[in-house]
Order: sequence, then structure tokens, then C-alpha cells
Amino acid sequence: MRSFSRECRQSSQPFLHQRGEEGERRRGTGDTLLDDFLLTYPVFMSTSDLCQALLGHYCTKRHRGKEDRKEALERKRKVLHMVSQWVALCKDFLREDEHVKLFMKTLCRYVLDDLYEHPALEKDVRELQRLYQLHRRHAVDEYSPQRKSKALFHQLSLRENGLQSRGTQSETKEVLCHVYITIDSYLGMRVHAGILAQELLQAVAERMDVPQGELVLVAVTYPGGRLLLQPQDRVFSDSLRPVGRLHACRKDLGEVLNPFTDNSELQQRTARMLSLNTWDVAVALTNFDWTIFDSMHEQELVYFTFNRHASSSHTVALELLLQRCNEVQLWVMTEVLLCPTLCKRVQLIKKFIKIAAHCKAQRNLHCFFAIILGLNTAAVSRLSQTWEKIPGKFKKLFSELETITDPSLNHKAYRDSFKKMKAPKIPFLPLLLKDITFIHEGNKTFHDNLVNFEKLHMIADTVRLIRQCQKDHMGNGITQKSSSEVRAYIDYLHIIDNQQTLFELSHRLEPRA
Repeated sequence: MRSFSRECRQSSQPFLHQRGEEGERRRGTGDTLLDDFLLTYPVFMSTSDLCQALLGHYCTKRHRGKEDRKEALERKRKVLHMVSQWVALCKDFLREDEHVKLFMKTLCRYVLDDLYEHPALEKDVRELQRLYQLHRRHAVDEYSPQRKSKALFHQLSLRENGLQSRGTQSETKEVLCHVYITIDSYLGMRVHAGILAQELLQAVAERMDVPQGELVLVAVTYPGGRLLLQPQDRVFSDSLRPVGRLHACRKDLGEVLNPFTDNSELQQRTARMLSLNTWDVAVALTNFDWTIFDSMHEQELVYFTFNRHASSSHTVALELLLQRCNEVQLWVMTEVLLCPTLCKRVQLIKKFIKIAAHCKAQRNLHCFFAIILGLNTAAVSRLSQTWEKIPGKFKKLFSELETITDPSLNHKAYRDSFKKMKAPKIPFLPLLLKDITFIHEGNKTFHDNLVNFEKLHMIADTVRLIRQCQKDHMGNGITQKSSSEVRAYIDYLHIIDNQQTLFELSHRLEPRA
């Protein structure tokens, strides 16, 4: 149990034996230093290693000199304090980790065994049980220390599911689903992972204004095979991956829409978008983003940067937001490039400029960036005839908004603007990831086989921005009431994700001179 690497041993000792000294010198409180460690330990050690280190410190005994009962109690309570802080900070991650489940059971058994000698630990074990939802049939007070230990030990052995969260079933999780309606365009939708084929098809039919009876849902598998999904088939596997690339086709397997055909569908599409109120669209976009962002844990940034492939379940909200940012950028391009007439394209671009300004006003810099970047892509920015028709005041507004996305001086314009905004607010997450990567690549994780804690401090300060942005001191929140019509449109974006197709559409609208 105690045979773990030197760096694991060295990294956890400052918190367990001298918690507070370095923290007060560096930060003002020991708990801030502990918070740094708990946020960033995945940089240099696994959760399994941390569990072993904590158990080892709890059970360790001095080899030189005699440790009196008071010192032993203090050591054990420091370990339990750290575990309580860890569980409180990362409980949503930890409840689904098998190593942590076993660790918590083992630690509680050790603590219960120590209750006879150290009755003061009773308060600590109660706190652990409360935080990790260790359900018991009987209150602790009903037993003497020895009987308490045996009783709870027996109950924990029998209740393997006692540590599981009530909401960990994969069916309750939300995912962003892509349903292709042409070979290179899809509807991006947020759905629950347990959705059935008929439910998904109904949503597609409503968004595309096509009778559901005319459509079928097909999953294209990796070797190129096609699987026709039946109405009651589940779309996602237990790993939250779709059964294949999803296509909504007509029953003859023809495409629902051809983007190169100048038909009434494209005219109706543009008319519908132009009819929407720009503030309402920005509200719907912000509400969508905030719902995900508010559930995001700051440690997701650490897992995404340092342990992405091994811990995909720990980066769900972050990946959804990054995917959504990309989709909004593609959506802006798709709407503009599918608009067949010049005057309406001008109106669309004006509309997107206003939506971007409203997103900024609503403190959603994540979506704001996506819209501006979408308008600045080569396929849209090359439409010189269209941009020439944009009124001067909109060009001026767009130029001012562009300035915020200027990457010069390490994105100084964005950082200054965002710093002035009160919380709650949504940052541009790719830039946060870039900052963490810069810290990681510019600083060694180990020096002489010891952990470089200064690097961890810098990373922790960066990821804590998520916590600060989620705070709502006034209790008002960032979300607002949105129109159901606008929400239905924004929640199911029709997107062309093929860059070649987007450029072909661009050149059809304004051929190269």
C-alpha cells in the first residue's frame, strides 16, 4: 500500500504534515494551497496513486521516536480534512471512479477501527459519509465505538452500490448529436444519451419541416455499411458514442435537402432567420451555452490538457462547449452561404453583427468569438460584393467587435474587456486552454524528481477562472426567458461542416473575377 513513487510521496506530504505553512507564505491561507493541489494533481499523478498515498499517510507510524496519541490523531485528521476537501471539490468526478469507491470504503473502515482509541474522529467520519452519501441503516450514536466499527464495516461490505451517485446513469447525460441531412451538412442537437431513434427522427422532421413518416434514420458504420435504425432502437451506446454516423434520409435513401439547388426550402430558410429578433437569438444562444458552462468543473481543463484520452468522462461539459463553439461558427457560414440573393445576404450579415454585439452585452464571450470568427472565415469574407453593401455604421460596429478578437499582445483587448465584465459570464474557452498549454510547455513538471508546485499554482490560478465566472453574487443568473420559436431554431442548428462545399457555395454566389 505504501510502495508509491517518490514524487507522489513528496507531493502530498506538504498538505498532510505541514498544511498551511507554505500556503500562508505564498497565498495567505493553507486551504488555497490545498485547493491548488486538488485541482492540479492529475498533472503528475493518477487518482489511484493519490488514493494509495492518502491511505498510506493515514496508516503510517513513525519509525524514529514515539508518536503520542495526540500527534497520531492530528495526522489522521489532516488526512481526513484533505479527503473531505477533495470530495467536496470533485465529488461529481469521484463518484464514478472505481478506485475512489474502494478507497472511500477502505478509509471509512480504518477510521471506524480507530474510533475506540480516537473518539474525536467520529465527527470526521460523519462528514465523510455525508459528502460521499454513505447510507446507513442505523445512526452512529446507537453503537459503542467497537460495535460501530463492526456494524458499518458489515454494511459497507454488503452495499457495493452505496457509494454511487443517484444520477450517474448514462441515460441522464446530455450529448451533442449530429444528424446528417446531406452528405456534408448536419443538424447539431443537444439530446439525452438514452434517446430513441423515433424521438430523434421526430426532432429532425420538425426542424426540417418534413413529415416524419417520409424519413428514416440510418447509421453508417466505419466499414461503410448501413444500419437502418428501428423506432425503439437506442441511438447511443453505453460509452455515449452513436452507433454510427447518423443520417436522416427519405425512405428512398435520398437526401432531405440539396444545398446546391435553388429551391423554395433555401428561400424559406433565409426568411425564417431574418424574421427572428436578434436579441432573442442572442438570449437563446447564451442560455444554451450557460446551461452547459454552469455544470462544468474547473478540473475539466486540467484533464483535457494533460490526460484527455484516459479521462474523457471528466471533460464532457468542456468538450460540449468547444464543439458548440465550432458549430456556431459553421452555422454563421452556412446561413450566409446558403442565402441565394445579395440583398438578403447583406441583411443576414447585419443580423449576425448585431447578434454578436448582443452576446457580448450578455457576457457570453464564447459565442461572441464564434460568430465573429464565422464572419471572418475566408469563404464569407471573400464575398466583396456583399460586404460593400453593408452600411457604414454596421462596418464600424463590426470593426469594433473584431478588435476584441485581435490576438496581438497575447489577446490583450479580449482580456481587458472580459476582466471588466461582472460575473456570471462565459469566457472564450479555447484561450483558457491555450494559457494552460503555455504554462505546461514553458515549465517543467518535475525538478530533481520533485513536483514543481509553482507550475501547479499557475495552472490552478488559470482554471479557477471558471469558478469565478460561474459565481452569481446577485442571484440573477445569466439566463433570460427566451422565445420558444427562437429556442427551437437555435437548439437545432443546420450546419455544413465540409469546407470544400462551403467554398463551392461561396464561389457560386460570387465567382472569382
